[in-house]
Amino acid sequence: MANCVVAVLAAHDQLQALRSQLAELSPPPLSLLAIGPGELALEQVERLNPSQARTRRQKQMALWLIPFGFFAGVMFTFITDLQTFAFAGPLGEPLISGLLGLGSGWMGSFAAAASVPSEDDDQVRILRNRLQEGNWLLLLETRNGVELPWRLLQQAGARALVRLSED
Repeated sequence: MANCVVAVLAAHDQLQALRSQLAELSPPPLSLLAIGPGELALEQVERLNPSQARTRRQKQMALWLIPFGFFAGVMFTFITDLQTFAFAGPLGEPLISGLLGLGSGWMGSFAAAASVPSEDDDQVRILRNRLQEGNWLLLLETRNGVELPWRLLQQAGARALVRLSED
């Protein structure tokens, strides 16, 4: 769990000054990423890239759904006593059913990951628009229980402070 905020800054000088001030904090931030021209691209930051988050969710879902689909396919063959794949014999029939269930679990992981929106989609859209307007972004992430340095962020003259949901 981490606290995360993104500061929207008008000038690159502001970004560099704030980044150096935040880097000197004790305890140091978990991450301090500058985003904008001459810095990281928005797509490179996983926290602000919905497609990377969706891919991560799909992989996590696949870890559960693929084995579950395989065993569900095998068990379905034994429970129903259907002989859909009788040509494969007594061992091949449940194996084919299991492989079909495995494929269903894999496809289901894509559908499930795509159907779950990220909590931060609206904030990321706002940040993307601010970046296109010519601003710079500074993503600050601190450990859970460590208060974000709000005063320092406000003194830096940030145009906006966007808090992202906790992981």
